[in-house]
Amino acid sequence: MAENEINTLVVRKPCFGLPTGCTQCLSAYLYLKFAQFSFQLDFHLNYPDSDQIPYFELGDYVAYNNEKGGLIECLKRDVGGVDLDSGISSLPDWIQTKAMLTTWLADALAYELWVGSEGYSSSPAYTIYYSDLPWPLGKVLFWRKACWIKQKHGITNENAELKKEEIYRRANSAYGALSTWLGEQSYLFENRPSSLDAIFLAHGLVTLQALPESSVLRSKLLEHANLVRFVQQCKTELIDASPTPTYVRQFHTAGSSSTSRSRSTSSSKTKSKPKREKTEEEKTFKRRSKYFVAAQLVAVVVFLTIMTSFDDAAVDLDDADGSYGYDE
Repeated sequence: MAENEINTLVVRKPCFGLPTGCTQCLSAYLYLKFAQFSFQLDFHLNYPDSDQIPYFELGDYVAYNNEKGGLIECLKRDVGGVDLDSGISSLPDWIQTKAMLTTWLADALAYELWVGSEGYSSSPAYTIYYSDLPWPLGKVLFWRKACWIKQKHGITNENAELKKEEIYRRANSAYGALSTWLGEQSYLFENRPSSLDAIFLAHGLVTLQALPESSVLRSKLLEHANLVRFVQQCKTELIDASPTPTYVRQFHTAGSSSTSRSRSTSSSKTKSKPKREKTEEEKTFKRRSKYFVAAQLVAVVVFLTIMTSFDDAAVDLDDADGSYGYDE
C-alpha cells in the first residue's frame, strides 16, 4: 500500500453525537478503530435501501457490506493486519454470542427504530436513514421498512403485544448473558477487542444515544451497569478522542473512489489520487444507482395504490357486516 494512499470507509451520516447513526456502519468504524487501521470517513447521503453500505475503499480494492459475511468479514479475509478474531473465533461461546448479537439484539433495535416509535417523524430511524431524502419518499421508505419488519416477525394487529413481549424478552436475556460473560473484563473474549465487541458496542451506542428515554430497550440495557460502562468507555476512547465528523448535505452516487474521496469531510488532502479504472462491481452499482430515484417513485405510487385499495376493501367489509369491527 502506497504511503500517500487514502483508505476510505463510506458510511451513513453522523447523528446523535456518533460518527454515523447506522449500526452496521458504526460497527465497521469501531472494528477498524480497534484494529488501529488508518482510514478516513466519507458519507453516503442517499440510497438508504442500499445493502452495499457501508463499504471500504483501499487502493483498487473495494469491499461492500452485501458481500459474503458482510464488510467486517471481507476486511478480515482480504486486508492484512485487520483480522482481530484470529485465535478466538473458534472458542465454544463465540457462535452463541454472535447469534445473540446478530439476531435477538439486532431484531430488538430494529423493532424499536421502525415499529416501536410513535410515527415516522419521531423515530430515530427516520433521522438516520431518510431525513436527507425528499419528504414523501422518505416517509414511504420508512413505512415500507416498518412493514417489512412486521412481516419478518409475523406481527399482526392481533398478536402485536405478544410479539413485542417476545422481542424484548429475548433482548433482555441477551443482555443478561452478555453482562455475565463480560463481568469486569475490558472486552468480551480473551480481554482483547474483536468483531463481536464492535458489533455490540455499535448496538449499545445507538441504543443509549439515539433511542428516547421512554425506550423499553434502552431501559433494559441500563439495568446492566457493566455493559453500560463498556459502552461509555468505548465512546470515550474511540469516538470522543476524535472530533465527530461533519458532512456535506448533498446527494451523490457511491462506487467511484475519486468521487467519494473528493467529498470526504473527515480529513484534508494535499494530493489527489490518480483516477483508477472502476471494477465491474462499481460499474454495476453506479448503473443501478441511476435508476434508483425513478424506481423509488414508482414504489411510492404502487405503495399508495395498494394502501388505498386495502382501505377501500376494509370499508366494504365494514359496510357488509356492521356487527364486526377491526381494531387498528
